[in-house]
Amino acid sequence: MAIRKTGPTYEEIMNELHNKIYRPVYFLQGDEPWFIDQITDYLQNMVLDEAQKAFNLFVFYGRDTDMATIINTARRYPMMSNYLLVIVKEAQALKSIDELTHYLKTPLSSTILVINYKYKSLDKRTSLYKLLSEKGYIADFPKLYEDRIPKWIVQYLNSRKASIDPDAAVLLTEYVGDDLSKIVNELEKLLIVLPENKRTITTSLIEKYIGISKEFNAFELNKALALKQVVKAYRIGKYLADNKLLVVAIPSMYSLFSKILLFHSLPDKSDKNIVAAALRINPFFVEEYRQAARNYSPSKARNIIALLREYDLKSKGMGNVSAEPTDLMKELLFKILH
Repeated sequence: MAIRKTGPTYEEIMNELHNKIYRPVYFLQGDEPWFIDQITDYLQNMVLDEAQKAFNLFVFYGRDTDMATIINTARRYPMMSNYLLVIVKEAQALKSIDELTHYLKTPLSSTILVINYKYKSLDKRTSLYKLLSEKGYIADFPKLYEDRIPKWIVQYLNSRKASIDPDAAVLLTEYVGDDLSKIVNELEKLLIVLPENKRTITTSLIEKYIGISKEFNAFELNKALALKQVVKAYRIGKYLADNKLLVVAIPSMYSLFSKILLFHSLPDKSDKNIVAAALRINPFFVEEYRQAARNYSPSKARNIIALLREYDLKSKGMGNVSAEPTDLMKELLFKILH
């Protein structure tokens, strides 16, 4: 699910936790908080029972504590428990984080120290990073690129013994974006209503229970543009503009035409898997991009990308005094399609 940059992956950590294998230190860093929160919540909920928590669970916040307090607490021994659990949230606000090296040289095996270092990453040149890395205590969770979200959704649902149609995964990504917490919230709503004998999320299910239109969305607009379905593109474009969704539609179109341009540059366009990897898409959609490349030459795709930049600014009021969103969308689609 997560991109591996340094240390153990999310899956490796969770597998260890499920098998009650605990590391003395978890330094969880990066721009994707969902992974960090999941690991931290699991440790907080599963390592100690309620009675043990009273004496052996300490939760600190970076803005309200200091490294000396954290280290002194981590050096205590547990009471009536095998483990002492020390959790530091918002550790990116800590001053003198490098002082952690003093503890890392001789960490207690009976202490589990969990440090949430969100939205930042340690400098790899520091002695702290090197020591954490050598001991396997640091895990990095960068933000997932949006083109990888549909695959992540598939993997998440597999872990919940469910599946999702490729179109539905892309539709949900287009609607929610790259916020994994929001995506999981929407998926959990859908899992509740899935029948036991058919554990597959479809676009119809998303439309019914989340309210995303399976016909009028940025994903369907892209498909209409790729296949040059003029009437359909105008109809969807008007709906999106009327509902103030240019902020979603324009970046989505930019992604489409950037990928079309990239497709043109590929030396080998025959192998579906090679194309899918290069474009960072599901192989299911390769044929659609093949057709789109026939409809838009490289020069046309470049011109459209320039147009999209121009209309993105106009949609935000720059260089546009009076045009309504619907008029802007109509103009833009006309220039793209003709």
